[in-house]
Amino acid sequence: MKKYRKTIAMVGVLFMLFTILPNLTVKAQGVGEGDPDSDVPFDGGLSLLVAAGIGYGIKKNKERKNNKDIEM
Repeated sequence: MKKYRKTIAMVGVLFMLFTILPNLTVKAQGVGEGDPDSDVPFDGGLSLLVAAGIGYGIKKNKERKNNKDIEM
């Protein structure tokens, strides 16, 4: 039981360290001086990753259906 509590405590400390510390030290982008369009673009590679994930899910779903048809 002590080992379990020690593990949970260590995970909690690491979680706090990895979530709070970067917020205190890392800044992704500075404030643009007079530039209203200084935001980071959100699209780009993200849409490709979403499309790949959807395609992978469809592929796995078809494979699972084919395996069920073979077993019946």
